[in-house]
Amino acid sequence: MPALCDLIEAYLHELLGGIEGGALEVRRSQLALRFGCAPSQINYVLDTRFTVERGYLVESRRGGRGCIRIARLSFDSPLDLLFRTYRAVGEGVSPASGHQLVVRLHEGGMLNRREAELMKVAVARGVLDPGDRARLLRSMLLCLLREGSREQALRGTGASP
Repeated sequence: MPALCDLIEAYLHELLGGIEGGALEVRRSQLALRFGCAPSQINYVLDTRFTVERGYLVESRRGGRGCIRIARLSFDSPLDLLFRTYRAVGEGVSPASGHQLVVRLHEGGMLNRREAELMKVAVARGVLDPGDRARLLRSMLLCLLREGSREQALRGTGASP
């Protein structure tokens, strides 16, 4: 039987699937009633499963009439995804966040399977401290940005890479 967090996540993904290009607005209290849990459990799912690293933006309004707004992030191009990912990497990256960023880049077509697996190993737990992990990830992303920009420029001129 799936865990409660999995059920809540699946339900929210189902609701998001029926929305074209917009954002889903739901009440935390209604979700908690539906799943028979505390509102903090809903917060946990949102904080861990609907993150920027996974391609979501979550806004929350607190209070009696408050609601949660979940939007799937869209990108103009694969390079836009890469650039935004580069900017999202701060001074320190946890292994889980690093992993999710790599998965998002792979799903967005910026990395092939082999590149994604290599990057996952580089950002894995126990390999580096958070600051070194962030610097390594930014360096890899910068390399991909340079290569992507170079290819884009060459396509614009009709030359081959």
